[in-house]
Amino acid sequence: MRTWAISIGCMAMAVCACAQEVAKPDSVVVETAPASDSLRARYAARFSPRKALLYSAIFPGMGQAYNRKYWKTPLVWGGFGLTVGIAMFYDEQYQRYRKDLFGALADGRSTGTSTGFTVTQLRRNIERARRERDFFIIISGFWYILQMVDAHVDAHLKEFDLNPQLKLGFEPRMESSPWVGRSAGVALVLRF
Repeated sequence: MRTWAISIGCMAMAVCACAQEVAKPDSVVVETAPASDSLRARYAARFSPRKALLYSAIFPGMGQAYNRKYWKTPLVWGGFGLTVGIAMFYDEQYQRYRKDLFGALADGRSTGTSTGFTVTQLRRNIERARRERDFFIIISGFWYILQMVDAHVDAHLKEFDLNPQLKLGFEPRMESSPWVGRSAGVALVLRF
């Protein structure tokens, strides 16, 4: 009987507790000062990852220059020059071997005219040159995507502040070991 009385009393208190007024919003208006020019300047100076990606997609290496990583731009161009140059070399081989094969088949000879290869060797060389050319064209496409991703990620990483105490350097080191004895060398030390 006593537990029933306690539970009915708790329910009555819960009903009374819900009968409170809803709080009205505060009528005091706080005016905020406009953003300072230095805050706007800092925001404008921030690097946009989307812009870096777009610049890099339009002209390879331009996203790296936008991120002020000027030393990466010649690397991007060099990568394209290398892959496209090798693809052009294999395309020239492909065209030459193909021309020789068609000339040999048209004349009914078993060897090519300028290269001295047999028809079977010419077909194998054509297939190899075509495969290598296509491979380097694909590598060139991967290089294009990689430089765009590099520009995008680098722009994202510009937003983070680095600890000025963070240092990586070489220091002389001397160790003593019971097995080897004393040894001297150079250690790579990270301080933070």
